[in-house]
Amino acid sequence: MSDAPASARWRPLLALAALFLAVFFGWRGLTAPDPAPPLAPPVESYSTRAPTSVAGPDAPVEHYQGRAWDLYFTRPEHPAARSKRGGPDAYLAQALRTAQDSIAMAIYDLDLWSIRNALLDAYGRGVEVRLVVDEDHITPEVESLRAAGIPVVTDNGAGLMHHKFVVIDAAEVWTGSMNFTVSGAYRNANHLIRIPSRRLAADYLREFDEMFVDGRFGPASRADTPYPQVTVNRVPMEAWFSPDEHPQARLVPLLRSAQEDILLLAYTWTADPLTDALLERAQHGVSVRGWFETEQLDAAGHDYERLRAAGLAVAPDPFPGLLHHKVVVVDGQTVVLGSYNFTRAADVRNDENLLVVHDPDLAAAFYTWWQDHAVGP
Repeated sequence: MSDAPASARWRPLLALAALFLAVFFGWRGLTAPDPAPPLAPPVESYSTRAPTSVAGPDAPVEHYQGRAWDLYFTRPEHPAARSKRGGPDAYLAQALRTAQDSIAMAIYDLDLWSIRNALLDAYGRGVEVRLVVDEDHITPEVESLRAAGIPVVTDNGAGLMHHKFVVIDAAEVWTGSMNFTVSGAYRNANHLIRIPSRRLAADYLREFDEMFVDGRFGPASRADTPYPQVTVNRVPMEAWFSPDEHPQARLVPLLRSAQEDILLLAYTWTADPLTDALLERAQHGVSVRGWFETEQLDAAGHDYERLRAAGLAVAPDPFPGLLHHKVVVVDGQTVVLGSYNFTRAADVRNDENLLVVHDPDLAAAFYTWWQDHAVGP
């Protein structure tokens, strides 16, 4: 047995261990992925960011892709829209046909055969298909789904079941302003957005199950969104549902935070707190501009004339069909979208969904769409 102290006997082993650790952590430092880059810088000129549609010029749809979303605009002015084929519904129908496990759809109105047939196809393949529909819009297409065995739940009349969303395989969400109707996809100005995110899907599934399973609609709904804030491929998003979460409480400070520009693309606008916020920012030099649906300008409580009288550059929309968007873009950085009209009813009575997406690329897509169609302000 050696007479050397125990510490001396361990020194070679300790040296080898130290060398191994140095090499190992040095190698990890060389091969570790770079930290996620920051979000894109503020948009200095909207036109410099103008995104390009990846749909063909002859298609009745404009399709833009971002790092966290696919965005589809209807093209009611395009001659191809007369075919009633190939619009945003074609993309959604394809996604429904590839569903593997489940489809949960909450839709105010449905008469598109493309969507009906895709749901029947999925159900026939063993996919769990569930629907929530507004009680006043039980169309023949909805009845055919019910007759095939697909469960359909209607609201209780407390307010409108005004949602327009689909969750596929608990993994992706489709939402926006577009009802799944011929008018919604081919006659009116609308958008549809797809966002792949399991957490966002969990938010929308909770809202769906609250209606489908719990039978809670309108004021009976609960503020229980599991992930109110999510980040999808470095794009921060906020999920809001009404009437339980009163999205207006978020929209007022968002509008008041504007420093440069607010773009409005809105079917209607009767919420006085939102109007007050717009007027306050305009007084501080913020540009407020955009369109409202022409047929809604005479609706009770519409604030169009109040905004015009204050010098804001808002105008009736230029489309023969409806401008059905429910969109606000703030400073070219943040986009508000969903089924939520900017009204008191949407905030306190109807079942609605609203997304706040902090992404200059998405903002640029909406701004570009507005510029491409601008014949007004």
